Amino acid sequence: MMDSPLVSVQHLSRAYGHLLAVQDVSFALQKGEVLGFLGPNGAGKSTTMQIITGNLAPTEGRITINGIDLLEQPKAAKAEIGYLPEQPPLYRELTVDEYLRFCARLNRIRRDKVDAAVRRAKERCGLEAVGRRLIANLSKGYQQRVGIAQAIIHTPAVVVLDEPTVGLDPIQIREIRDLIRDLGTEHGVILSTHILPEVQMTCSRVQIINQGRLVFSDSIENLNRRMDTTTLVVAFDHPPAADELAAIEGVERVEELADGRFRLHHAPGESPAPRVAETAVTRGWGLRELTPEHKSLEQIFIEITSTEHAVEDAA
Repeated sequence: MMDSPLVSVQHLSRAYGHLLAVQDVSFALQKGEVLGFLGPNGAGKSTTMQIITGNLAPTEGRITINGIDLLEQPKAAKAEIGYLPEQPPLYRELTVDEYLRFCARLNRIRRDKVDAAVRRAKERCGLEAVGRRLIANLSKGYQQRVGIAQAIIHTPAVVVLDEPTVGLDPIQIREIRDLIRDLGTEHGVILSTHILPEVQMTCSRVQIINQGRLVFSDSIENLNRRMDTTTLVVAFDHPPAADELAAIEGVERVEELADGRFRLHHAPGESPAPRVAETAVTRGWGLRELTPEHKSLEQIFIEITSTEHAVEDAA
């Protein structure tokens, strides 16, 4: 039997006058999950995150955090949430230790438990060596670590991270992604981002929001299956006619490219590559390239959001 979700969002909407920024969004988050909340800028990601964390009231809908209704018991529900907004709420004139002690007290951690809470958060976020340094003097990557440390200092059930790797260099991005995956083992994590590889490399489940609506929700494993190749690019020294390629068993459609190259379309999981190679050798075509093409996450994202636009236009 599955445990009760850490986050349950039911029919969430937020209107600004006649503009619906979020429209009828529903989803759940289980312990141990890292949920990627993906969408283009302006899709409604940050608005949804602000509502879930209690910083913005919904127009309609119900939200429970670890079984506590956010609207009926806001203080108790918010105590179960750790939040890192896109702009980390840092006091740059404080040292890391001073800031985290301040955050511990804000989260009503008992005075005799504060030092232990600060030490634990620093260990989780790799901040042991910089506790006495001013936050202003830290790199952007370490400032993000401090932002995550303040979000987890009270060991919340749910951690919400809004664009946590924006502005970081590649090494810092890798370190923050490793930290997020580690957090996912003990908490439920919602990661809001518009960076496509971020979701694929960090999350266990992905949701795509577009124009305020949830248009896709599935596991990363199923998303990866959608990325399986359905085309081959082939090139020959002595290119055959497209009709000859189309006659090979398993080839559904042939696109002619430049320089004697072709794109062969086939059914998922039924690559005709061995038959293409065998035919090329038999007929002396001089096969010099046979490359499976994989869909990128970007292509899938465009397909999903374009389909949604097409449905809206047809309605």
